[in-house]
Amino acid sequence: MSMRQFLLLLAAMLLTCCSKDSDITAQAMTQKIYITIGNQTQSVTLVDNAATQELVSRLQSGDINVTLDTNGSFEIWGPLGFSLPTSNQQITAQPGDVILYSGSNICIFCGTNSWSYTRLGKIDGLSESELRAFLKIGQNDIAVKLSLSSGTTAISSISGWTAEDGVYYSLNGQKVEHPSKGIYIRNGKKVILGGFY
Repeated sequence: MSMRQFLLLLAAMLLTCCSKDSDITAQAMTQKIYITIGNQTQSVTLVDNAATQELVSRLQSGDINVTLDTNGSFEIWGPLGFSLPTSNQQITAQPGDVILYSGSNICIFCGTNSWSYTRLGKIDGLSESELRAFLKIGQNDIAVKLSLSSGTTAISSISGWTAEDGVYYSLNGQKVEHPSKGIYIRNGKKVILGGFY
């Protein structure tokens, strides 16, 4: 272990020991939220902007439930019930993109569309056909829940379990192929990636 790795590990341990549990949860969740439609939940990797920071802040007070409708065959969308800060840019939304439109509407894409949007994030790991099924494209009055938790039980102990060396898992036990900033399980231990918050 190099000196730099040792210092980073020491800093991570100090941060974990000295932070309140709620602080750690907030830090970990600034990178991911979860969308539940029906009995299926998918993770969303957030971009870092004022809109996502405000959204995560609101989600710390509880889940957000919205009702969305199909628009054409490329998205579901509808009002959030509140406004978020905008940083609109002319972009072409891609399948899986989660977008803020006009400051108070959420759009979730399974196709493409060009407009002036504020990007919120992207649904992780679904193909276009899987997105269409998950988003219930073609239906209206789709009940959608936004949350900071996947609804699955977090890992509390890993005794008797052998993880592959170097493989990262989220706190809810899902394998993470390309981890970004946050708290993960690796080789049976919690690790913090991405430096300090």
